[in-house]
Amino acid sequence: MVHKLLIRDLTLRDGQQSAFATRMSQQQIDRVLSFYKEVGFYAMEVWGGAVPDAAMRYLNEDPWERLEKIKAAVGTTTKLAALCRGRDLFGYNPYPDNVVKGLCRNAVESGINIMRIFDAMNDVDNMKPAIKYTDRYGGMADCAVCYAIDPHHSALERIEAALHGRPLHKPIFKNDYFLEKARQMENYSADIITLEDANGLITPGKTAELIRLFKKNLKAPVDFHTRCIAGYGLPSMLAAIVNGVDIVDTNIWYFAGGCSAPAIELIYVFCKKMGIELEIDMEAVARINAELFKIRKELRAYDSAKELPNPFNPLTDKLPTEIDRFFNDAIEAARHDKEDDLIIFCRAIEEYFNFPEPNELVQKSQIPVNMYNQIVALLKQQGHPELLEKAMSLIPQVRMDAGLPPLVTPVSQVIASQAVACALDELNGCPLYSKPVYPFISLIRGEFGKTPLPIDPEFRLKITGKREEQCYDASDYEMQENPMIDEVGILVAENEKEVLLLELFPMSARNFLTKRKKEKFKDNMFS
Repeated sequence: MVHKLLIRDLTLRDGQQSAFATRMSQQQIDRVLSFYKEVGFYAMEVWGGAVPDAAMRYLNEDPWERLEKIKAAVGTTTKLAALCRGRDLFGYNPYPDNVVKGLCRNAVESGINIMRIFDAMNDVDNMKPAIKYTDRYGGMADCAVCYAIDPHHSALERIEAALHGRPLHKPIFKNDYFLEKARQMENYSADIITLEDANGLITPGKTAELIRLFKKNLKAPVDFHTRCIAGYGLPSMLAAIVNGVDIVDTNIWYFAGGCSAPAIELIYVFCKKMGIELEIDMEAVARINAELFKIRKELRAYDSAKELPNPFNPLTDKLPTEIDRFFNDAIEAARHDKEDDLIIFCRAIEEYFNFPEPNELVQKSQIPVNMYNQIVALLKQQGHPELLEKAMSLIPQVRMDAGLPPLVTPVSQVIASQAVACALDELNGCPLYSKPVYPFISLIRGEFGKTPLPIDPEFRLKITGKREEQCYDASDYEMQENPMIDEVGILVAENEKEVLLLELFPMSARNFLTKRKKEKFKDNMFS
């Protein structure tokens, strides 16, 4: 039986968010949509994540109009996908069921077929409202298990822990942990299960183990998502394919590699060699890529890599014999679980095409690059950039004190902020957590959801003033104020979609909607 692999293209959402700070405009997107209609991707991720906020904040564009224009252009030729953070939706705070319900209904009605739903804690209860309402209104619930790694303890940390009688935690993030989360999601009517490696830290060996485990124990199709930043993206994706994954997430060439997912063109070469069917039109992909080359140059001010990969079209360009052999050798290494060889061959392929080198900092520290950048920025604001190493060294302790959450947005940002606060505590001769940041207090209180490890009640008392966990309570939620725009005599948000934008992004939505309505009022006056 021929193995068929489905492709979810990330170029217009995760690709541009990871590589170009989500600055791709509607006008630029419009230039490639007619070609997308021809490709035959299983799905295109085009919405959610940072896109709705960035569209309003930086581009003065309506996120709902973006989604509706894409849907009108591609029709039913490919499914449209969005990413949401469970109960947090596209924001950074939990929302009550009525907000989740309204967002999911309007998203599906505006064109979303697949809602990828994850939770930074891997707390399935936090995902249930989005799953329920996506399913109710006719969308597919793609439930993501967030990959996480236990903290790495240096020899010195282990010695200090032993001397002070403070045992280090036993590893939590084993294979059974991820499978159990996937089973919980499948039992709650997940249509797809995604192994989500948002930080690009999953190794090929671990990928092979988990994909085999998921395929053996789950009925739902399994998707694999990763990034190339630490050097594992391409070899891990090949390991997933060899071990029977159903769907993989890729970007088109000029938006691929580095901080982004692997290139579809490289996956195409691997699949062709293995006799795996993709059922996509690579000529249409090449036409999209030609336009992305121009768009990337237009976005050079936001380009995280700066240097472009060498041009490549797998339909027309013949690979040098040695490079072609690297593809074959990588496949054999993946089939025989030879992780080190697989990484070496895939890195040689990426080096030949001039994709970015692995980020050694991310690889060694095992923390997301955006978390590292946040720590650098916070210390700069405080006037103490010299505390970088100290703040980084405090992350494992802060994370363990907080119940060992995965380092995923928005929790990774909370841990980063608290690590900086603790480094400043030490600098000032104060005990750690003398000035806990407010989001950390909320995390310890229990408002972000269940942590993988229970939080010590005495620590919770120290941080929040109470020993008991206090979970998120929707009854205390207050809707955002919807003021009148005095100059034009209308409300900032006049319909449900605008109200939802105002709820999720109070500042950027208010500025965007007010500006747009004032401009429309002036246009009507002079027309």
